[in-house]
Amino acid sequence: MPSFDTVLEPNLVEVKNAVDQTSKEIGTRFDFKGSSARIEQKDKEITVFADSDFQIGQVMDILLAKLTKRSVDVRYLDRSAKIEKIGGDKVKQLLTVKNGIDSDTAKKIQSLVKQSKLKVQAAIQGDTVRVTGAKRDDLQAAMALLRKDVADVPLTFNNFRD
Repeated sequence: MPSFDTVLEPNLVEVKNAVDQTSKEIGTRFDFKGSSARIEQKDKEITVFADSDFQIGQVMDILLAKLTKRSVDVRYLDRSAKIEKIGGDKVKQLLTVKNGIDSDTAKKIQSLVKQSKLKVQAAIQGDTVRVTGAKRDDLQAAMALLRKDVADVPLTFNNFRD
């Protein structure tokens, strides 16, 4: 039976390269000279340090530009964490790289597929959603539907079996 997996997997190598390029640019830019602005990455967490909220915004702009240039969708970054004050007048912000579909999004995908009246079924399997159907055309219609209706996360489709 034809099927495909709906996943949320960023290219972590490209994310690391973008963080490294951002760090290099911070070191060479004149407006960051003498400031404590820097960026660090540990696994799927990126921490941005700066002297002010404005500087964090500048570092974020550089990071987003580098991610876009390396063709990594910026929606992989979860920027919901607040900017925290750390010793003195310094601030930091924690960014997490989304990996794997969370349960709410998986349920949303599953209900969208059910309500679509296509002859396909969606099953949640851990952090992926497997969509199966009798015809390849139905699966391609389901992919188009998911791309259109689930715009808040950058879904990718892999493991297409015919």
